[in-house]
Amino acid sequence: MVFSSMLFVFLFLTLNLLSQIYFQDVKKKNIAMLVFSLVFYSWSGPRYLILLAGMTFICWMGALLISSTPIGKVQKRFMILTVALCLIILGVFKYTGFFLTNIQGIFGVPKVIPQIVLPIGISFYTFQLISYVVDVYRGEVRPQRKYWMLLLYASLFHQCIAGPIVRYQDVAEDIRKRKVNLNEISAGISRFTVGLAKKAVLANGCAAVADSLLSTNVTELAAMPALGIFLGGAAFTLQIYLDFSAYSDMAIGMGLMCGFHYKENFNYPYISDSIREFWRRWHISLSTFFRDYVYIPLGGNRCDRNRQIFNLFVVWGLTGLWHGASWNFVIWGLYFGVLLCLERYVLTDTLPKIPRPVRHVVVMLLVILSWLIFKFTDLSLLGTALKGLFGLNGNGFTGVNVALAFKNNVYFLIFCVIAVTPLGKYLRLMLKNLSKGSVPLYWINAAWEVVHPILFVILSAMALAGDSYNPFLYFQF
Repeated sequence: MVFSSMLFVFLFLTLNLLSQIYFQDVKKKNIAMLVFSLVFYSWSGPRYLILLAGMTFICWMGALLISSTPIGKVQKRFMILTVALCLIILGVFKYTGFFLTNIQGIFGVPKVIPQIVLPIGISFYTFQLISYVVDVYRGEVRPQRKYWMLLLYASLFHQCIAGPIVRYQDVAEDIRKRKVNLNEISAGISRFTVGLAKKAVLANGCAAVADSLLSTNVTELAAMPALGIFLGGAAFTLQIYLDFSAYSDMAIGMGLMCGFHYKENFNYPYISDSIREFWRRWHISLSTFFRDYVYIPLGGNRCDRNRQIFNLFVVWGLTGLWHGASWNFVIWGLYFGVLLCLERYVLTDTLPKIPRPVRHVVVMLLVILSWLIFKFTDLSLLGTALKGLFGLNGNGFTGVNVALAFKNNVYFLIFCVIAVTPLGKYLRLMLKNLSKGSVPLYWINAAWEVVHPILFVILSAMALAGDSYNPFLYFQF
């Protein structure tokens, strides 16, 4: 079950919200939320619910042992052991096939590689539980004494399978004694419906354009002209932001409706004029996790330049690997590591002298290239796509099929480009501010507040009912 499905919107979410309204006691609300979260997670495979519950138990026990042990080497060993167990479990399920395939390619063994199904959302809840254990070790949070309450934190269906990566300290108070008011319910409904429409209408539309131009058939991809590869890459660039940010929007919105306050995860990254700014705005919870739990413990910026560069490449190699068990993700991560090192150590004095619009265009071209690397897990397909992008496949710059694809989708893509900027947000704030001094604008603003969630739900339902194409990019995580 995914957020962008009729079953989820009109049945599951509705029943969940009714349960939160019906129960007045926070403990009963939490029990109901836990039941719904476990049902939601087990929908795609009940057996993996045991894995989620088991990993949560390991971290629950680990945190209790850490907190009950005097500060010292023993406490640190408990922390390392707990984190190591989590990473081993993640590694077995996510990376066994990847590593064995590479070993087989070099040494010819093993003859048979086991096919292990990736449990949905395992990367997200593993990182959340690791952050909880480490924060208990650091003394930043008190350990949760009740196992089922920690299981609620790990399994919250709002963000368990698609993020954001929520730290325990950010929701501990909400779990313990949350309150809901009408303003937050209204804001949550608005945020959820915007995210739903962003996914069902815009992201899925961009996905259709991208997949039509970036074929997974090597012969068809090799025949695509350079402009077709670029247009497909641009469409995928729009798709991946609209898709990822839509799930964060829906998670934040559902959280507000129930009294949970999740931090922002995307902040219009495509308006950036540097790669550093891009990563301050893109998948903020993931960037923050690697900064606080990998980069800073490695020494961060407190060491010499060579060590800083080493730390950066470790972080970005792991960031790439976190996204998927394939070499293209590692290349994608290291690609950003190189760009960040160039900005920080080579182009420090040069970049500020370049006009901002020029910097922005360069950043977006580099980002589009990065998403092409991200898209193709098959390295032969990736090589074909990159050759085609630079016109090295011998198919020229454009063609009839590319012109037709552009003509059929130009207005839709222009709208999507506008949608990934803060223009809509600024216009909304402008209308809200102007409505304070104008009766007609006040009523227009009030009507929009009531109408737009209904409008977005209707548009989303029409898109979902009329088209079975509803890709879920987070399956690989």
